[in-house]
Amino acid sequence: MNDMEHRKTNNGEGRRLDGEEEEEEEDEDEGNGRGLDAWERAYADERSWESLQEDESGLLRPIDNKTIYHAQYRRRIRSLYSTTTTARIQKGLIRYLYIVVDLSRAAAEMDFKPSRMAVVAKHIEAFIREFFDQNPLSQIGLVTIKDGLAQCLTDLGGSPDSHVKALMGKLECSGDSSLQNALDLVHGYLNQIPSYGHREVLILYSALSTCDPGDIMETIQECKKSKIRCSVIGLSAEIFICRHLCQETGGSYSVALDESHFKELLLEHAPPPPAIAEFAIANLIKMGFPQRAAEGVISICSCHKEAKVGGGYTCPRCKARVCELPTECRICGLTLVSSPHLARSYHHLFPIPPFDEVSLSLLNNPHQRSSRACFGCQESLLIPGNKPNLCVACPKCKQHFCLDCDIYIHESLHNCPGCESFRHSKIVSVTEE
Repeated sequence: MNDMEHRKTNNGEGRRLDGEEEEEEEDEDEGNGRGLDAWERAYADERSWESLQEDESGLLRPIDNKTIYHAQYRRRIRSLYSTTTTARIQKGLIRYLYIVVDLSRAAAEMDFKPSRMAVVAKHIEAFIREFFDQNPLSQIGLVTIKDGLAQCLTDLGGSPDSHVKALMGKLECSGDSSLQNALDLVHGYLNQIPSYGHREVLILYSALSTCDPGDIMETIQECKKSKIRCSVIGLSAEIFICRHLCQETGGSYSVALDESHFKELLLEHAPPPPAIAEFAIANLIKMGFPQRAAEGVISICSCHKEAKVGGGYTCPRCKARVCELPTECRICGLTLVSSPHLARSYHHLFPIPPFDEVSLSLLNNPHQRSSRACFGCQESLLIPGNKPNLCVACPKCKQHFCLDCDIYIHESLHNCPGCESFRHSKIVSVTEE
C-alpha cells in the first residue's frame, strides 16, 4: 500500500513538473514574439523583407530609400515654391509661438512606443531647435495641460536649451485635459504682443475630450478677434472642437498616424506661415544691435535678476544686460537682435527655386565632361561602371548637383553655389575693367 501511494505521489509530481516545463515554454514563445498582437509585432520585428524590391530582371534588390526620400523632399519644395510665387505672400518673420503640450492621463497611452508623452517630448526638442534655426527673430513659450488646469512652463524667449530643460523636468501625466483653460492662458499672454508680431499656438493634443469650466466657443471667438492662429496635432483621433478651433482661427488640424508621421506634421510648423499681404500690417520696428560685454565684467542680468560675470549683451539704449539674443530689453522694451539673425531670415522672403532633374543622356554626352561632377561637393555623378546617377540642375546657372547637395542647399545653405560664383566672377571682371 505504501509503495502504491509512493508511486502515485511520484507520478503526480512528474505531471506537475511537466506542466511547469510547458508553461515555461509558452513564456519563452511569448518572449520570442509569438504571443504578441499584430500591432506589437510591427514594433518587435525588423520586417527586413519590406526593404526589398524586384527589378526588371526579376532579382531582389534593396530599396533605394535615399532616392525615395529625395523625391518626397523635392515634391514638398515644389509645392511650397508654387504657393509663394502664385500670390502675393508676406511671411511672418517675427513669430510668437506657444506650444501647448497635453500631459493628461491620455498622454500615458502606449500606442506610440514607449508612450505618447515620451514621443512628444523627444520630437518637441528637435522641433524647438529647428524652429530657432529657421526663425532666429522669433520666440517660443511652453504651456502644459493636466489635472484640468493649464500651467505656463516657460515665458516667451529665444533660448532653446531653457525650454527643453523646463519641459524634461515636468514630464508627468495625470488628470483630464482642458482646452479652454489652455486657450485662456495663452490668449492672456499673446494679447500683449505688438501688432507686428505673428501670434501662434501649436497644441499637441492626446485626449479625446476636454473638461472646460465655461463656454469654449466664446474663447475661440476671442482668439479669432486677437488674430491668434491656432493649430492642433492630434495623437488619438479627430475631434470636432479641435477642427472648429483651427477653422475659425486659420490654423491647420491633423492627426498623426505613427511616430514618423507625427514628426513630419510637427516640422511643417517650423517655417514661417504665409500671410496674405492685403491683410498683413506693415510696421517699422525699432531694433537695437547690442555689443557683447567683456569677459571679466560683473553686472546684474535683467533677465534673471542676479549678478553674473562676463558674457552677455548690453542694451544700446539703457545699458542693461541681457543673456541671449534675440529678446526684448526688460528695462526699456527695445527689441534686441544681431545682424546674423536678420541675414538668416532673408531666405524666407526669396526662397531658392527647386532644381530641375537632369536627363541621363546629358551625363552620357562626352562633350560635357564638366557636368559629370557635382558643382557643390565635386564628387562624380557616375556610379561604378561609368553609369549616370540621378542628379539635378539649377534653372538659373545650369550647374549640376547631386541629391545630397540639393537637400543641403535648400535646407541649410539657402544659396546656390553656382549662382553665387557666377555673380562673384562678374563683379571681379567689372572691377578689373
